[in-house]
This record gives sequence, C-alpha cells and structure tokens, in this order.
Amino acid sequence: MTSQRLFLEPRISLLPPVAPLIPVALLGVVLLVALLPPMTSGLLLAAAGLALAVLIRPWLGLPLTALIAPFAALRPLPLGGLPVDGADLALALTLAAWLAQGVAQRRIVLPRAPLTWPMLALLAALGLSLLAAPSYREGLPELLKWLQVLALYLAAAVLLTRRRAGWLIAALLAAGVGQALLGLHQFLTQTGPEAFILPGGFMRAYGAFRQPNPYAGYLGLAAPLAISLALWSWRGSLGKARRAHGLRLALTAAAGLISLGLLVSWSRGAWLAFGAALAVVLLAQARRAAPAMLALAVLAALTLGLLGAADLLPPAIAGRLGALQDYVGLVDVARTEVTDANFSVVERIAHWQAALDMWRDHLWLGVGAGNYAVVYEQYNLPRWYQSLGHAHNVYLNFAAEAGLLGLLAYGWFWLAALWQGLRCAAQRNRLASAVGAGVLGGLVAASVHNFFDNLWVQHIYLTLALLLGLLTSFCPAEPSAAQHTCTVGADAPSESMHVPITQP
Repeated sequence: MTSQRLFLEPRISLLPPVAPLIPVALLGVVLLVALLPPMTSGLLLAAAGLALAVLIRPWLGLPLTALIAPFAALRPLPLGGLPVDGADLALALTLAAWLAQGVAQRRIVLPRAPLTWPMLALLAALGLSLLAAPSYREGLPELLKWLQVLALYLAAAVLLTRRRAGWLIAALLAAGVGQALLGLHQFLTQTGPEAFILPGGFMRAYGAFRQPNPYAGYLGLAAPLAISLALWSWRGSLGKARRAHGLRLALTAAAGLISLGLLVSWSRGAWLAFGAALAVVLLAQARRAAPAMLALAVLAALTLGLLGAADLLPPAIAGRLGALQDYVGLVDVARTEVTDANFSVVERIAHWQAALDMWRDHLWLGVGAGNYAVVYEQYNLPRWYQSLGHAHNVYLNFAAEAGLLGLLAYGWFWLAALWQGLRCAAQRNRLASAVGAGVLGGLVAASVHNFFDNLWVQHIYLTLALLLGLLTSFCPAEPSAAQHTCTVGADAPSESMHVPITQP
C-alpha cells in the first residue's frame, strides 16, 4: 500500500513542456497589470496564481473546484457563445494538469474505481438516447455533464490521499458554510424575488443558485458530512489539545450553519430528505443506540403530527408540511382547483404526468437526454403549458429522457454509490467511518429529495463527484480490485499493466 502511494506522488515540480512558455507568460502578466484597472488585474493575478498552483500540484484542483462550483453561477464567463463559468474552467484545468503530469512522468494512471462501470453504463444509455433526440443542442450538454462527473471522480480516485482528502473536506464544508451564510442573509434581510416570500412573510433562501430547491439540495449533500465529522470530533478521537478543541468547534459551527441554511430554504423535499439523512448519520455513528434513536424519531414524528392537528404549529411551517400529503394522494391535476397553497404541488404532479406519458411513448430510449423541455409541449396537461426544464423528479426525468435503459443505468449507478457509502461507514477506523457516514447521508438526502426535484443542475453534480471521490481515498477497494488498475508507464508497480510511452 505504501509503495502505491509513493508511486502516485508527483516527482516533478513543473512540466518541462511548459518551461519555455514561462517568460512569455510573465511578459503577458506584466502587460495586463499595466493596462487593466487595479481590480481586474488583481483578479487576473489571483487566477494566474491558482492556475500555476494546480499545474504544479494537480490535486489542488479538487478543493478549488469544490470551492468554486456552488458560486460559479454568479459570474458566467461566456466564451464564444458557450455557457462556461469558473467551475468549468477549474475542472478543465484540473483534468489537463493531471493528464499532462502523467505524460511528463511517463505514467498515466487510469484506475477502475468501484463506480467506473456504472458511470460508463449511464453514459452509454444517455448516448443511445440521443439517436432519436429532436435536439442535439440540448442533449449533448446533458451527456457532457455526466462525463464531467466520471472524469472528476477518476481524477479524485488517483490524486487523493488521506492528507489531501482533508483539504478537500475543508473546501466542501467552507463552500457549504458560505452558501448557508448567503442564504441566511437573504432570509433575514428579505433580499430576493417577491415570488420567494411565503404567506407568513418569510423569505425563502436561495443562495447563489437562483432557486431555493437546488440551493437546499446542495446543502443537503454537505450537511450530513459536516454533522458526521462534528460527531466524530466529540467522540474523543482528536484528544484534548487546544488545536483539537478548535477543530471541534469549527466542525460543530459548520454543521449548525449549513443545517440552518437548509432550514431557511423552506424546501419541503429538502426537509424530508434531511431528516432521512440525519437518521442515517446518527445510526452509523451510534449503532448501539439505534433502537433508542428510532424510538425518539417516531416520538418526534407523532408529536409533530399532534401539534399540526391541534393547530399549534406556526402557520408557515404547518402550510409547508401540510402540502406533502398532496403528493401521497397524487391529486387529479385536471380537476383540482389551483390555489396559492397547492400551486407548486399540482405543478410538479403535472410535470410527472407529462414525463410518464413521454416514457410510455418512448419506452426503451426515451425522448433523448436533455430533451424533456423540447418535447414538453406535446405532452403538457391543460393549464400547464410552461415547462420547468425537467420533470421535477430525477427518476421520472431519466425514464422520460433516456427510457428504461437510462433508468436502469442510473439505478445501477446510484445503488452502487449507496453501497460504497455503506461499506465505508462500516469501517473500523473512526475517521473513515465518519466520512463514509457523512457521504452516505448526503446520498440518502439526494435520493429522497430527487423524488420532488432534479438536483443535478448548476454544478451540484460536481460536488457529488467529489463526495464519491472521498470514498475512494478513505475506503479503498479490496486488495483484489488492485488488478483492475491500468497504468501506462515505464516503471509502474508490478501488479499493474504498463506500456512505455516513447518520447519524440
């Protein structure tokens, strides 16, 4: 195991092909600083410094991507008419640096991480669905999105060690705290569109995501990891040093802020998902107390129901929770009178029905990846003529766009991801188990929330890839799986396939 870690460690500080370009780059930087305004030149210098750091140490691109991804929508960078932003550039730089370093070292490691085949199957199903898609312009970005997930996952599997994974965790939690603070500011100052104000006068937080639901979905991925690590820190694993106490307080504060940010999103699906994720984390962290925790959860649910029945809950909370029963009954969209209270529920069910009709007419391959909105007008129900862009249910969305093959492929990928999280949560090492429980909780939250929405938008899928990459670092595959690593290089480890690269 030690030799493999040493093998993956970079042996050069700067790629030789880049060296002749350094004077030209420095001259360009000097000219930019002299000609551009101070603020712009400062930002460019910072970006150039980050890019250089990633070129020297490609693994730094992973925490950089984690920090940028949730905020990238605030500042799009249209290049040639393409919807590119900072997260796309950070990801491209990370992958390019990783591959370039491998070429320079004459070793390119392409691991067969546990989720590689399920992801490839999903990509194949999405690609097949494009054969009959009415719009490749809408379909190709959807295919590229999941290709980015696979590429980032593989990069994390190769580049992350335990120590480096700590920096990635810090970046994930820092980004979550930043989004939570932004959402709390919006909630307290009522900053946002008037449509986000609930009847009780509460403003729904939306962070940098422009909508409350994806904002809550993103925090739903981050909150379980923060809570799990906070619980781990208080179980005596860090000792009694002052530095350890500061880390405990930092992890506890992060968990509290992220959870509070999720609460003020007022997303019913996110609340339900967070409850399921919290139960998973608590059960994983305290297995002996599982019966007592389950009893406490049942008691809390009964208490909440009794308070609602007695009209003792605040009106805003009662209204948000009460509408969940409409999903259970699946109201008749055509006959239901639409009000402010049930509008979002009926709208979602109308889109679910449209997705089911698409799947019925295109059973095997669907209407094409990313083409739900393109064909929606052919399947919309009366009064619901405006498409929301997706089916507001990720499972129905895959069925409608990629057919049965796509739904099965996504199910394989998602069940495999849950299994990896569960396997990691069962580790004897407390830190590995805490990370596994946190990632598993995030996956459970996404599983539940995705019944009411499609969370794989606005670069949230990059956070998913990074969380899955953490599992490969803290909970590597069994020793037998080492034979599935394909290495290209002149002096690779003996258990891996290797082919020398001939230098020009």
